[in-house]
Amino acid sequence: MPGIDECLAGAMSIAGARSASLVDWSSGLALGSLGECPTGDHETAAAETTDLVRAAVESQTFTGAEDRRSPLQDVIVTAGRSYHLICFIDTVFDSRLVLHLWLDRAQGNLAAARYRLQALAEELVLG
Repeated sequence: MPGIDECLAGAMSIAGARSASLVDWSSGLALGSLGECPTGDHETAAAETTDLVRAAVESQTFTGAEDRRSPLQDVIVTAGRSYHLICFIDTVFDSRLVLHLWLDRAQGNLAAARYRLQALAEELVLG
């Protein structure tokens, strides 16, 4: 069964990846991180990722009544030179985990990165 380190290494193998983190958005802590960090500190980035995730989860606009178990799949933030992909990890228990990938816009492919990050999230859960 792949663990956190293997999952993050897989995320860092995505073309254009600059950093990857597994974040517990209930506590705001990074459970693991690889690569450089936009803020220079992975814990600060995890806390800021948590703020963004909570805002999306608490919004009725983004979390419709049709699927209360796992209303969100991912959040994508587009910046001038990069993308931030935040992929929700759906577990059988009440987990509040996300994979956060910081992707260089010129070197990466957003669609391919999103697809691969979702696969890594599934592998982490299913083993």
